[in-house]
Amino acid sequence: MSSSVSTPTEAPKGMRKNGKNWHDTKKPFRPTSGMTSYTKRLETRKHQEAVKELERELKEEKEAERKAHIQRIKERRAAKEEKERYEKMAEKMHRKRVERLKRKEKRNKLINS
Repeated sequence: MSSSVSTPTEAPKGMRKNGKNWHDTKKPFRPTSGMTSYTKRLETRKHQEAVKELERELKEEKEAERKAHIQRIKERRAAKEEKERYEKMAEKMHRKRVERLKRKEKRNKLINS
């Protein structure tokens, strides 16, 4: 019966009694094996909270960068559209009149906003 006792380096363990050799051998049930001390659990919780806080900060930073990028794109598009609009107006009317309208619209924007 000494052959049934095996060391961790020894690979073959012989035939299982029920013949299901493809299953792993069961280990004895030890309900207290997963238990840790209260201080150790507190430490792990603190560590997890710190990691979550760092992740949250990185996410917020990335989102802020994304929103700033989107805002820049929108502003650039608006400026381009306005420039095109003034160019179309300049084709139809005199340059000085277009400049007067620009100044007037800027004043209205400042008052309304």
